Amino acid sequence: MQADTTSLGPRLSFCGAAGTVTGSKYLIEWAGQHLLLDCGLFQGLKDLRLRNWGEPPFEPRRLDAIVLSHAHIDHSGYLPLLVRRGYRGPVYCTRATAALLRILLTDSARLMEEEAEYANRHQYSKHHPALPLYSAEDVEQVFPLLQPQDYAQSFAVLPGLSATLRRTGHILGSASVDLLWEGLGKRLIFSGDLGRWGRPILRDPEPVPQGDVLLIESTYGDRCHRSDAPAQLARVISETAHRGGAVLIPAFAVGRVQELLWTLGQLEDRGEVPLISVYVDSPMAIDVTELTLRFPEEHDEAMDAALRNGSCPLHSREYHAMRTVEQSKWLNGRKGPMVIIAGNGMMTGGRILHHLRQRLDDPRNTILLVGYQAAGTRGRALLEGATQLRMHGQMVPVRAQVEVIDGLSAHADQSELMRWLSGFKTPPQKTYIVHGEPGPAQTLASLLKERLGWSAAVAVDGETIPLFDAEDGKANGIST
Repeated sequence: MQADTTSLGPRLSFCGAAGTVTGSKYLIEWAGQHLLLDCGLFQGLKDLRLRNWGEPPFEPRRLDAIVLSHAHIDHSGYLPLLVRRGYRGPVYCTRATAALLRILLTDSARLMEEEAEYANRHQYSKHHPALPLYSAEDVEQVFPLLQPQDYAQSFAVLPGLSATLRRTGHILGSASVDLLWEGLGKRLIFSGDLGRWGRPILRDPEPVPQGDVLLIESTYGDRCHRSDAPAQLARVISETAHRGGAVLIPAFAVGRVQELLWTLGQLEDRGEVPLISVYVDSPMAIDVTELTLRFPEEHDEAMDAALRNGSCPLHSREYHAMRTVEQSKWLNGRKGPMVIIAGNGMMTGGRILHHLRQRLDDPRNTILLVGYQAAGTRGRALLEGATQLRMHGQMVPVRAQVEVIDGLSAHADQSELMRWLSGFKTPPQKTYIVHGEPGPAQTLASLLKERLGWSAAVAVDGETIPLFDAEDGKANGIST
């Protein structure tokens, strides 16, 4: 991927989130300059996670700038490693993303350090000693590089290249990226992760009017979400409470926890669920909930109205914030009906693992999956009917009920992806399908060709492609 590009037009390399949903990284090279779109960690399957430990397919010191679509770790979590390897350029993102990064990256390092310490104490790691991927000190080196930007305001990224960020409604601060090569008059659009219309708290995704080349996510490119998520949530909570059990919800601290709290509050107000204790056992989720309240430019009308009325729409009536380790341990001893929301959403780490060890073998309890579960995660294993899970070096039997609600996903489904794509006044000359497992990605590519007549191809991991012809501006790309 290190070919000399000084005499070529812009070239794009797929360095992650191609054929998978994690490790989002797209390298753009032209005229001796190097830009990275997103800087995410690989998660899920072991072969993917091992890529975090290897050398990246580019030289960090040669990068001139980074633009982030949003703060989720699979889009931002490689930043501390990149800085440790010598990157010192700017990191452009929205203002809310910059604020979130201070929470998410700090928590990511803390979890890695705690997991390594736990593995060394209990001697279950194959590596001696077990080491974290990066440290809190590495994370601190990232923050001075952040360059927060406003939505819908063009800003210079590098000489001859500007960018515009537009809301995608996925999480707080999430944005699509519109790159304009001023000399060529050509645009590359990166969708980032697209959110959904009519969801609580955040504004709807904003359309992009034009682009010559498009990178579009495809997490749910092959399916549509159910529309009855609140009713499903009410049923699961009521049935589990009737059994005297606990509902354990592994949830992403950004977005999912806040929407769950909003929905629970609405269900309580309507008398559709019993008034039981709701414990949020995640310092990060608690911090993100408080941060969400401080960004009114992100809020939709319903959120604004609730705040104007003096209520806190992100707290249920029996809301309990569990910040400390001591509080979390105390919660393990609690019996009877309750809801425990803890990170992380795919059960790859975090406090949810300790609650699962305590409650997974009790048939009165329910494990409620409310978000995407990547291949190779404990969440995917439960989704596929696993009868036991390995946690902290031990196998724990699965006797609790396992339920799934996909209507709470923060990712656009197939119909919503198509709705966002309809915002283009003219079709892109080339569309590359990224950030999806092979089935959903190929389904979306076929849909774009057959229904819209667009030129579309699934991105190939590790491939480098020319974006535009430097002389006449015609788009180039891989064959479809």
